[in-house]
Amino acid sequence: MKSSQIAIQLYTLRDHTNSIEDFEETCRKVAEIGYQAVEISGVDYEVIPEEVIVRVCAEHGLVICATHESGEMILNEPEKVVERLGKLGTSLTAYPFPAGIDFGSEESVAALIAGLDKSGEVLAKAGQILTYHNHHHEFRKLNGRLILERIYSETKPENLQAEMDTYWVQFGGGDPVGWCRCLAGRLPILHLKDYRVNEESEVEFCEVGYGNLNFPEILKQAEKSGCQWFAVEQDTCPGDPFESIAKSFDYLQTLVES
Repeated sequence: MKSSQIAIQLYTLRDHTNSIEDFEETCRKVAEIGYQAVEISGVDYEVIPEEVIVRVCAEHGLVICATHESGEMILNEPEKVVERLGKLGTSLTAYPFPAGIDFGSEESVAALIAGLDKSGEVLAKAGQILTYHNHHHEFRKLNGRLILERIYSETKPENLQAEMDTYWVQFGGGDPVGWCRCLAGRLPILHLKDYRVNEESEVEFCEVGYGNLNFPEILKQAEKSGCQWFAVEQDTCPGDPFESIAKSFDYLQTLVES
């Protein structure tokens, strides 16, 4: 992994992207920390239009490596996703969250998988890539099969790839290293999110390198599987999120290629 491949998932900073002025200041701070790429998420395009996002990111030397788009738009209006990615100058997006999906229903799961494959084909024809961002829900078994396995086995690799989230794999009882291995060739982007048990014996999010996950091995296997982007994300931070993302970035610098 090279330092230039480390991105920040802007969902982590969602409370600091509510206006153009906030977005500009956030990008300045992100670049000052050392990040060279961002994943656009938690940004209201009606408040901060695509052309503004592109301009501000360019001013601060930030590559837009990927986005999260509305799951409803991805499934029902993939042509609009193609258009947005074109405006942002990126080719990678993720289905972010399985809202409204009943993982206890064969019909609901099958419809989701078919919809992802169909929409992914639209993006693929435009030279773009649709990925699936997992949580823990997909580690449920339905009719004896792990749902996350079905999502990838029942879609074409050219239509659907993975944005694996290390925290949620662990939370769901999976092995992040093992999943990086089995997603070889389908893992263009990885969410680096650490997992910790606190003093109250509760599981919580924490800065990358400050929890229990074996990131040296995770990164090594992800690279073997062809991963190109490593996006830091922390759903909740104990204090100033800019301090948290700086700690994560500094830790990752100890693992980058010299």
